[in-house]
Amino acid sequence: MRILADTGIAVVGENRAQDLEAKHAEYGDAFRWHFIGRLQSNKAKIVNGICELVHSLDSESTARRLSVPALVEVNLSGEPTKSGVAPEELPRFLSLYADARGLMTMPPETTDPETSRPYFRRLAELAREHGLRELSMGTSQDYRVAAEEGATLVRVGSVLYGE
Repeated sequence: MRILADTGIAVVGENRAQDLEAKHAEYGDAFRWHFIGRLQSNKAKIVNGICELVHSLDSESTARRLSVPALVEVNLSGEPTKSGVAPEELPRFLSLYADARGLMTMPPETTDPETSRPYFRRLAELAREHGLRELSMGTSQDYRVAAEEGATLVRVGSVLYGE
């Protein structure tokens, strides 16, 4: 984390509330903080006090407790093991949360980044349909494809920290 701060990285994401608290206690204002993991409603208070953006809003109970801007996670693959609202539920879900800034998705795991492209393209279409500007899509394995499809935020942890 210190190396990231020293090289000028401004924004970091964390996917566990307890890790977020610990890292923020140590590095505080060295970064702007985003929450990128699945957020349980009982952890919203922690995130509200530290983060400027949540990438993974996907439940009504969390939406009621969250007071920072968020990206709605959309499950475009339909995989039952993935979080996110179904695309057809997106209009209703967006009506519940006034401070939705954009959308996020996680395509199926793959070794070929090109297989993620249709998911990223569809998320960009949904964002345009709903007038949303932020797109959090792409990880260390497929961030180049995500950027080509309009990602404004990518999550590149393993490329920085290793597996």
